[in-house]
Amino acid sequence: MKTIVTMGRGGTGKTTFVALMAKYLMEKGEAPILLVDADPDQNLAEMVGVDIETAGKKTIAELLAETFIRKGGTTVGVPPSQRIENRIWQEGMYEGGDFDLIAVGTKWLEGCYCLPDAALKNALQSVSRQYRYILIDSPGGLEHLNRKIAGNVDVIIDVLGPSAKSFLHVKRARRVIDEVGIRYGRFVVAGGFAFPEQLAGTAGAATGAEYAGTIAADPDVAERVLGGRSLLDIPESSPAYVSAGRIVENVIRQ
Repeated sequence: MKTIVTMGRGGTGKTTFVALMAKYLMEKGEAPILLVDADPDQNLAEMVGVDIETAGKKTIAELLAETFIRKGGTTVGVPPSQRIENRIWQEGMYEGGDFDLIAVGTKWLEGCYCLPDAALKNALQSVSRQYRYILIDSPGGLEHLNRKIAGNVDVIIDVLGPSAKSFLHVKRARRVIDEVGIRYGRFVVAGGFAFPEQLAGTAGAATGAEYAGTIAADPDVAERVLGGRSLLDIPESSPAYVSAGRIVENVIRQ
């Protein structure tokens, strides 16, 4: 089982990349996969054709709110993040043929993702199904790194946007990762769909990280994302899909 964490500033296309990466791995027979939507925007499910609510599933934040606010459960004693662990697997996980999916959801309390992140961390530490890959779509900020949602990662991919702040995000992320002690095999950067191809040659030197490739701009992908349609049935000739596959090969086959 390999864990791949995708991160980057908001708007770089990291969630799109995670969906395309999932499709590529499934097409290559690398199922089952666990998809983890740790981004409060909650776009990953839609991009892989899953409606969590219609499927009768709840986000981790919803399970916490239901247990400790609406039902008046006490938070004294066993940590809340541990007490809802079974509910995450039973009520929070969408189970598909080639992939399962869980989502953190929005804030449990105003301004804080601490408990949802802690619950996710505990859940990931007790994964029982033998997944080939765990793909984690991280939020744009760095606070999730401090809480070590995943403390042992095979590959971290930071998706770059066309801005100096995106490059700075990489350096800050690497510093936080080292400071909190997240263990990882490789840290790479990849250009998002709006990243200028002419900067690919200097991106590695500018960020201090290996450059794994660029996600191609693709009108079909953009149209599907805007329309809320799944990316899992996009044609294999899609430029974005082809480029995502190259990046995946670069980071998992070496």
